[in-house]
Amino acid sequence: MLVSLVQSPIFGSILDVRLPLHWSSAVEQATHSCFHAPRFLRLARVPSRSACVLVNAATQPSLVSTCVGYRSGSSLNGRSQESTLVATERIEAMNNGLCVPYQPPTWTEQLHSQPTKRCKLGLLPTPIQKWNIPDLPKGTELWIKRDDLTGMQLSGNKVRKLEFLLADAMDKGCDCVVTIGGIQSNHCRATTVAARYMGMESHLILRNNKVAAEQDPGLVGNLLVERLLGAHIHQVTKQEYQQHGSEALLQHLTRELLAKGKKPYPIVVGGSDSLGTWGYIQMIQELEEQMLKGEGPTVLNDIVMACGSGGTTAGIALGVHLSGLHAKVHAYGVCDSPTYFYNYINGLYNGLGLSKKIDAKNLLSVIDAKGGGYAISRTEELDCVLKVAQNTGIILDPVYTGKALGGLLHDMRAQPELWEGRKVLFVHTGGLLGMYDKEVQLQPLLEGLGRSSRLDVSNI
Repeated sequence: MLVSLVQSPIFGSILDVRLPLHWSSAVEQATHSCFHAPRFLRLARVPSRSACVLVNAATQPSLVSTCVGYRSGSSLNGRSQESTLVATERIEAMNNGLCVPYQPPTWTEQLHSQPTKRCKLGLLPTPIQKWNIPDLPKGTELWIKRDDLTGMQLSGNKVRKLEFLLADAMDKGCDCVVTIGGIQSNHCRATTVAARYMGMESHLILRNNKVAAEQDPGLVGNLLVERLLGAHIHQVTKQEYQQHGSEALLQHLTRELLAKGKKPYPIVVGGSDSLGTWGYIQMIQELEEQMLKGEGPTVLNDIVMACGSGGTTAGIALGVHLSGLHAKVHAYGVCDSPTYFYNYINGLYNGLGLSKKIDAKNLLSVIDAKGGGYAISRTEELDCVLKVAQNTGIILDPVYTGKALGGLLHDMRAQPELWEGRKVLFVHTGGLLGMYDKEVQLQPLLEGLGRSSRLDVSNI
């Protein structure tokens, strides 16, 4: 018998188990009885007179053992074996080469239930750049943390949360993930990518209007990526979402999948639960290390971000507080109300064992920036995105960062004395694909620039 780890350009890390040829029929029966694609990849006879079983490395140790038909002390076709197929630690280290042990920052010792594993999904650390937006208050320095460049098909800030959530899903032996959001949810798209990286299926509950929910969802923006990667899309109407709520809808689909023999892992809106919060607690440690290396400002007075589901804001504010970074945190809410976010973030802190020690109102300021409503763009908001893109080369998204920066610039111009001389970091949380959904509104703004014309070639 030979057990080895093989790198596949298609499937990532896989377990190559080679057994004597006369075992092949029993192995084939075992694998077909306990594996479904993509976990079971191939069973084939090879010239070296052996049977070759290729198993996705994300498979749990017990399933790998079952797949080849024995554990320590058991037998296959009556042939006893001397040792276990492979040590549990090796299987856990394989997981497509992505799941690794995690060591939390030393300043998080007071937090309960610290994660021990993390899936390395992101291209980290993300760069910090000087952001030369015109007409800032006197002496104000604006920097940008490029979390739109975390990789994973433009998945933005969602990557950091999913690194911890997917590690938990793998550890629990789940074979698919279930999550929920709007029809152009960045989080749902990011979850689809992360799940596929780890060899898991994704089931997305997407909120749409009453008419569109009865039709094919199409291929605009995030939907294109989700469908290319094979996501299962389950549409609900906005009315159904309001009537039942995201938690009940998640539980409903999770029960359906369990009844079909699946092992689903439900992920809340935005991945914003207490475990997901660790993604941006960890980001603060990354930020500290970058500042020490001179990769950005040496001192920070303010950190600014969009706030949609609350997890990113909760992690940043808590990380700043525990690390002693001494920066003010400003969260521009693109939905709900400041009161809602303070309460929700306190709930996340409660899950980390901090309910009686820390109040979100003392760690951050939430500013209402939802404008006409969640994912509803006003002309002046899109105009802000357009001007920033043309002045700085950085494209924001219409749902989150566009509204957050618009709110920040408004506040700076309304009370410049409060911002003069300060060093401000804006966290770009991504969402570029959401711009495709605003094509109709953007078209007249871009046409109005007069920069598209027919080239006259008559005199060539």
